[in-house]
Amino acid sequence: MDGAGNYESGDDYVVEFLGYRFGFNAEDFEQRVTAAAVKLGLIAGNELDDDETADLVELVERDGIAEPRSELGRYLVRHWQELSLVQGESLVYWLKKLVFRGAWLDQRVKEGKLEVSFEEDDAEFAYHDPGGGRALLEVLPTPSWHSVQYRR
Repeated sequence: MDGAGNYESGDDYVVEFLGYRFGFNAEDFEQRVTAAAVKLGLIAGNELDDDETADLVELVERDGIAEPRSELGRYLVRHWQELSLVQGESLVYWLKKLVFRGAWLDQRVKEGKLEVSFEEDDAEFAYHDPGGGRALLEVLPTPSWHSVQYRR
């Protein structure tokens, strides 16, 4: 994979989204998927066991879960009608979007096109033009799945 703008940390998972093709090693992809689920409020925190992580990864990689391995997976399958779309927003789309957004930003940082800093006030990362210009990216607000969050 040598296309401009494509991200690669490995080839355990190769996923296409909005015209980009990204390759991830297993740990990178699992961490990004879990972080996306936390950001959307689908889960409360990132302390998942291997089966819960595998169910989330399958949801993002394959757009669904064939055979749930965990209570989280069973919850997602059982409540899919109410979880798949919240206020017209697709859960799978937003999980993928956040995984790809993070990888895309990391690629830009690696290429020297963005600088990253951690903003203590809101506990978020901020991205800046290394030339001192205006920020290249304003992180868009994300929809929330807090109302249907999985709880152990």
